[in-house]
Amino acid sequence: MRGCVRLALAGLLVLAASGIARADDVLKARIGVLRLSSSAPVFIAQDKGYFRDAGLDIELKFFDAAQPIAVATTSGDIDFGITAFTAGLYNLAGKGTLKVIGGMSREKPGYPLIGYFASNNAYAAGLKTPKDLAGKRVAVTQVGSSFHYSLGLLADKYGFKLGDVKVLPLQSLSNAAAALKGETVDAALLPVSTARTLMDSGSAKFLGWVGDETPWQLGAVFASPRTLVNKPLVTKLLAALARADREYHDVILAAVKDGKVPISETTKPLLEIIAKYTNLPVEQVVGNCAYIDPDGKLDVGNVDNQIKWLQSQGFVDKGFDADAIIAKDFVKPD
Repeated sequence: MRGCVRLALAGLLVLAASGIARADDVLKARIGVLRLSSSAPVFIAQDKGYFRDAGLDIELKFFDAAQPIAVATTSGDIDFGITAFTAGLYNLAGKGTLKVIGGMSREKPGYPLIGYFASNNAYAAGLKTPKDLAGKRVAVTQVGSSFHYSLGLLADKYGFKLGDVKVLPLQSLSNAAAALKGETVDAALLPVSTARTLMDSGSAKFLGWVGDETPWQLGAVFASPRTLVNKPLVTKLLAALARADREYHDVILAAVKDGKVPISETTKPLLEIIAKYTNLPVEQVVGNCAYIDPDGKLDVGNVDNQIKWLQSQGFVDKGFDADAIIAKDFVKPD
């Protein structure tokens, strides 16, 4: 009898030891994101356990602007950043402190994400369309941000000088929205999730979507060289994201019609996940689903165009191009 007990105890010890070993095999990482639908696959992978299935223990850290995510990735406060390209991100990458490892959101016609919005007074005074932004006071988050770049693309499209626009960098989405509502700016570039409350309350007027005016590769996945040394970690993260990218594309984006996703038995579970992490009701999420390549591909050519444009404006240091900042072992080029 005592022998059976000893065998049973030995078996339990073996099981406990193997459980500890499996726990030790789990790789931990912190991801910096914004609470926007442009990070929908991240939220899906976290909520549905795709990161966990890949052997990852992921902590999401939320920010209020894109540039601080790049800085936090460089400093080691987070391991991966998933957000929009900015001049600051490119400058850090150009110095070798960041590498792009995958694609995320894109501005694309038919998929509302970032819009141009006018204050009520400016709208009443004649600011009716995006091309009317020439000469106006326009709020963005930061100099060289995705919003600033989108405004620059608009200026190029309609032939006015970006220098003629009074660009006001207000550091965060909430500050830009408050300035628009308070009539201290004529217009602002905002994600629809931020602007929806303003529109619903009659505090701002919608002018148009960036994706309809000037499509471009907006977001990416990036990491520091220190993180990239851990190839199993990076490979597992990208595999989990690819799984979520495909599901988001095939379930949500495939259902988009006239810029909105119908709420159905198929779409509702994913819409509820996005709503949970963006702090929005599902009824708002349906009109706020950014386009993301189903395979997580990156439009490398467009990234190179962004760098060249930002360099020409003096926002980004010269001497490097897209090839210098992309981790080719991981990126799927489009």
